[in-house]
Amino acid sequence: MGPDAVYELMNKNPAFALATVDQGAPRVRGMLLYSAGAEGIIFHSGAFKDLHKQLLADPRVELYFFDPKTFVEVRVNATVEIVDDNAFKTEIANHPSRAFVKKWMESGNLEEFFKMFMVYRLKNPKACAWTMETNFAPKVWFDL
Repeated sequence: MGPDAVYELMNKNPAFALATVDQGAPRVRGMLLYSAGAEGIIFHSGAFKDLHKQLLADPRVELYFFDPKTFVEVRVNATVEIVDDNAFKTEIANHPSRAFVKKWMESGNLEEFFKMFMVYRLKNPKACAWTMETNFAPKVWFDL
């Protein structure tokens, strides 16, 4: 499985588990991918969330995706960078899959929204993929 197949799996299965580090302890939560492809792997959250504080303190993350139709599992290791681009934040908020973000954007002060709506892109992501058939084989990591 190569990068294009991984991006396709991610975009078809946008719910993923995100692991961060918080004072040396792992923290995992469910997230919703915005997009994965040549522009990077993009997700978002709020600056008021524990997630954002954890990423500021330690930007290392691991993402886990699963395709229930093919039983392919994918892990992605990377560090995150903050994408501070109000035009991109507006694009995300206006995407049909992000009605909950658009409602937030339209509910108050736009400047405050741009300050609190955090967009993240993975830097130097490496992935590995496997199925139950390949579960005991050594993992092969590759660049995305």
